[in-house]
Amino acid sequence: MALTFNFYATLLMMVFVLLLGRFIINRSKFLRDYNIPEPVIGGIIVAILIFILYAYGGIELKFDGSLKDPLLLAFFTSIGLSADFASLKKGGKLLIGFLFIVTGLLFLQNIVGISVATLLGVDPAIGLLGGSVTMSGGHGTGAAWADIFKNPPYSFGAATEVAIASATFGLVMGGIIGGPVAHYLIQKHNLTLPQASVQEEAPTGFEKPEKERLITATSFIESLALIVIALFVGTEAQKLFQGESFTLPTFVWCLFVGVILRNVLQATKVHQVFDREVSVIGNVSLSLFLSFALMTINLWQLVSLALPMLIILACQVVMMVLYAVFVTFRFCGRDYDAAVLAAGHCGFGLGATPTAMVNMQTVTQHYGPSHTAFIVVPLVGAFFIDLINAIVISASLKLPFFG
Repeated sequence: MALTFNFYATLLMMVFVLLLGRFIINRSKFLRDYNIPEPVIGGIIVAILIFILYAYGGIELKFDGSLKDPLLLAFFTSIGLSADFASLKKGGKLLIGFLFIVTGLLFLQNIVGISVATLLGVDPAIGLLGGSVTMSGGHGTGAAWADIFKNPPYSFGAATEVAIASATFGLVMGGIIGGPVAHYLIQKHNLTLPQASVQEEAPTGFEKPEKERLITATSFIESLALIVIALFVGTEAQKLFQGESFTLPTFVWCLFVGVILRNVLQATKVHQVFDREVSVIGNVSLSLFLSFALMTINLWQLVSLALPMLIILACQVVMMVLYAVFVTFRFCGRDYDAAVLAAGHCGFGLGATPTAMVNMQTVTQHYGPSHTAFIVVPLVGAFFIDLINAIVISASLKLPFFG
């Protein structure tokens, strides 16, 4: 027997998933400490219940998927609209150097993922999904690429399940290893807080958010208009360039259009993008999208892939620790700021930018502030990582494994 949920019933279920996730997280210190997203917890529980209904009750639930793609594209557009090129000057040379370090990890994550998958005799798509797609990309990028892997020429049916499981594993491990890595580096190299930071009167940026503007109906409509414009232009651009030798997914086009729109408006002083408001729209879009993606995953397909996935992801964690200690720390100056950057890199190298911020906040609360790290990591982790990762993944798909 099949039960079909229309648009409104599907939306109701998506919101229910979020509320259920929040209810559970509010009662679990572990889930709060490691910043597990609400849709991940709620979605997995609902997916299990749906699976039980299907396996033991013969009841299949079918949902309306019309909101799925627009929500995902709106999330990536919000990232583009948040990219302020003027702020790049604050990061200086360290920002550029850190960007190269992060890019190097993306390539290594894909090499490790694909190599281990090949050695285990499983589909190389599992290795790539367990590589930079989800390790550095997180749930949003993982879900976006999963849709591509489901279709020809890859035809990997369990792509969504693998992507969500990998991203969740990475999110937890990224939160676990960041603090210990920084602690090890600080103790081993006897690092001390720079005198300039000691004399600084008050932390800035993400260490202590500035006074927030009030979100109003008018400002919300303005921000929504920017996102809609970027969605329209981005989707049309993807259609225009479809079939070219180097094709980028639709979400990358929307992200890129958002970047151009933000900086053109700012340079011409036509409009000042309201960052917090755009972030709210983007986060709501991602949460609702993940709610849908998680509650509709096929858990049965995931069971048979559990062992190879675990091996691939364990290798990624080991490599992240070694990379943070021997590459990120060393090439970022081998000082206190570099140790904090290494903790942040562990956060978004395996999970997401919020995990990176929590890692760094934990370190700086114990050892002292690192203003440089709190400028560099958000810029790289919240924007550049997604754009560069999309290019790296597209290049990885040109390897003979996917021929």
